[in-house]
Amino acid sequence: MKIMSFAIAAGLAVASLTTTASAADITGAGATFPFPIYAKWAEAYNKETGNRLNYQSIGSSGGIRQIRAKTVDFGATDAPLKGEDLQKDGFVQFPAVMGGVVPVYNIQGVSAGQLKLTGEVLADIFNGKVSKWNDPKIAQLNQGVKLPDASITPVYRSDGSGTTNVFTTYLSQVSDAWKSGPGMGSSVQWPVGQGGKGNEGVAALVKQVPNSIGYVEYAYAKQNNIPFAQLQNKNGKFVSPDSKTFQAAAAGADWKSAPGYGISLTNQPGEEAWPITAPTFILVPKNPEKPEQVAEALKFFDWSFKNGDQMALELDYVPLPAQLKDQVRATWAGEIKNASGQPVYKQ
Repeated sequence: MKIMSFAIAAGLAVASLTTTASAADITGAGATFPFPIYAKWAEAYNKETGNRLNYQSIGSSGGIRQIRAKTVDFGATDAPLKGEDLQKDGFVQFPAVMGGVVPVYNIQGVSAGQLKLTGEVLADIFNGKVSKWNDPKIAQLNQGVKLPDASITPVYRSDGSGTTNVFTTYLSQVSDAWKSGPGMGSSVQWPVGQGGKGNEGVAALVKQVPNSIGYVEYAYAKQNNIPFAQLQNKNGKFVSPDSKTFQAAAAGADWKSAPGYGISLTNQPGEEAWPITAPTFILVPKNPEKPEQVAEALKFFDWSFKNGDQMALELDYVPLPAQLKDQVRATWAGEIKNASGQPVYKQ
């Protein structure tokens, strides 16, 4: 699957980082999870300001590598860096938007939302312990649904991925067997299945492979018209993914509880909470070598915070609360400085 990137210029998408850049051009790389909303924001931002964002959708691990190598103005990751890593690397981390990871499947005759799964059964599927769609563990949850006597093909991310980190964190929370087996991380040793690169690659594989199941950010499921499963949440309710259930999961979030706002929203309590909800994060240097470029990146996210909420909701992402946006702006103003010690971002 081709790595996705975009550069918005005069309303046209250009998939290259090698084009001649202007001073106001912004470069970023990383998570595929937020790619659809970053693309939408970038197009609208270009139309209003004339400035372009060029973003490579290469996965969270790739984004972290590129910002560490100083080849982009910002990195993007769904798996937040820990406080000690932020301090060691000299990064400021902040959330940009929230969304949901969803199980997607390709089962003939089973439409979107018709399949119900618990977290434990989902973990057993990706662990290879439940290998047929008509397994009693699945059939018991889906009485009245015609499930085939067919082998399940799990599809996972082959690249280092924040989406994988979110998904495996959830599986580790709901399954002791998963926690003590593959465990959680941006890259794990998958017991069974096939790998696809990026959310794009997983979505494409699930569409191509009969009787498969994978995990992608919800916008990819919608854009590719792939059926998604209902999941049982921590309160025991079966819920479908959408902006309302993502908002329900984020309702009680304590953003100050972790350095760099690096909280987890998986398996949150709440009657309507989607159990695999997650924020996605941006990384910028505290003391950038090119402060004018980081300033342009922050202007883009500031504009998106002010103007992008409806666009986010249209793609079933969840905008940050207004109070959190103000906290993030204060972080920019207080922590990101040029060589003279002056703030790069001015409120």
